[in-house]
Amino acid sequence: MIRVLIIDDERLARAELRRLLIAHAEIEIAGEAANIEEAKRAIDESQPDLIFLDVQMPGGSGFDLLASLDDAPEVIFTTAFDAYALKAFEVNALDYLQKPIEDRRLAEALARARARIQKNQSTLKNDNKIFIKDGERCWFVALTEISLFESEGNYARVYFEADTGLQRPLILRSLNQLELRLDAAQFFRANRRQIVNLELIKRVAAADSGGLRLVLKNDLIVELSRRRAMEFKAMSSL
Repeated sequence: MIRVLIIDDERLARAELRRLLIAHAEIEIAGEAANIEEAKRAIDESQPDLIFLDVQMPGGSGFDLLASLDDAPEVIFTTAFDAYALKAFEVNALDYLQKPIEDRRLAEALARARARIQKNQSTLKNDNKIFIKDGERCWFVALTEISLFESEGNYARVYFEADTGLQRPLILRSLNQLELRLDAAQFFRANRRQIVNLELIKRVAAADSGGLRLVLKNDLIVELSRRRAMEFKAMSSL
């Protein structure tokens, strides 16, 4: 079964999508939400595999909702406006359905959802994704692809590779908030300002300070103090 949450500020639009989804036996409708605050609570409570997300809603856009989540489910955008289509696909959404939604297009979108969800469930790697919105640019990024989080006040800069090269957008999360959410077996607090992805370290070298220098796969360099270097060696069996 695929657990689905419908997020749309229009009651009739939610009812129509619910009616269309009844024809698909593999879909379990976990709930509905009419605005961003309701959607946040519903996502936290129901843990859906897939959300149908309207783009324009009171209190912020669907993109704003995704940017506020620590772990984003799969997304199919729904909207009456086609101007958002390009942005939707830039963020690697499963599909983009223009209202009124056609049965054929819904079936195609659900087939894509089924394939991706089954693929995610069959892998042993932690491939949770976060949604990052930086100005007009948006990305879905798997945690496994993020090499470095770097503190900038109440924000964190996120380093990852995309088709256009190294990206380094800011997200409204402190490094301490991120550290509580990240898997300690994969992400290591290197110093006061940086958290590194252990799986994306290319090589380790001794530093003049007596600590260690980590070179990441995108050639970013992270310095470890002597104390942190000892912790790093202990957890990595160096």
